[in-house]
Amino acid sequence: MEDFGFYLVVTDPVAGYARCCRDAVRAGVKMVQLRMKDAPRAAVLETARAMRDITAGTQTRFIVNDDPSIAAECGADGVHVGQGDMQVAEVRRMYPGIPIVGLSTHNLGQAQAAQAVRPDYVGAGPVFATPTKKIPDPTVGLELLPRMIAAAGCPAVAIGGIDASNLPQVIAAGARNWAVVRAVCKAAEPYEAIMRLLEIAGRVTRPA
Repeated sequence: MEDFGFYLVVTDPVAGYARCCRDAVRAGVKMVQLRMKDAPRAAVLETARAMRDITAGTQTRFIVNDDPSIAAECGADGVHVGQGDMQVAEVRRMYPGIPIVGLSTHNLGQAQAAQAVRPDYVGAGPVFATPTKKIPDPTVGLELLPRMIAAAGCPAVAIGGIDASNLPQVIAAGARNWAVVRAVCKAAEPYEAIMRLLEIAGRVTRPA
């Protein structure tokens, strides 16, 4: 799988799931994930189907968080699983029609172990502190992040507390792919927030 840059995780967006997704497609975001923690399955599936309709036929790949059955049912491009969710190999065995399987990694050991299970990409983080999880994992920081990226053996997405103020540091640390949650989902105008982040990213000099 090739690098994809901006990865938007849509969680409780102020402007609504559909609006956030449409704005991401309009801005050319390559990866959009639906994350609805603790929501009823029926509500997640309804939202997933709506976002699948919005992203269908575009350059934006649609990923469902945690639940491969919903990803398969709505025809998503992929599913993202955590360390405590269904294993990558099991997802591929049970749901062979899901093209992309992503995996969260939260430390160097997990990033190294990812090579053996061969996900299509890994999430590396949280880079900074974030309130989006009830029980947050310890932050990895900018010093460990490059080592996790190098160890994964596949595209790695820096995630966790990334916004306009620290995105340049994340990219300068070696992240070619980076995920944003609150910086877009808490914005009343998602498109403007996305374009600002893309503009910032375009000005940062990447390490050789």
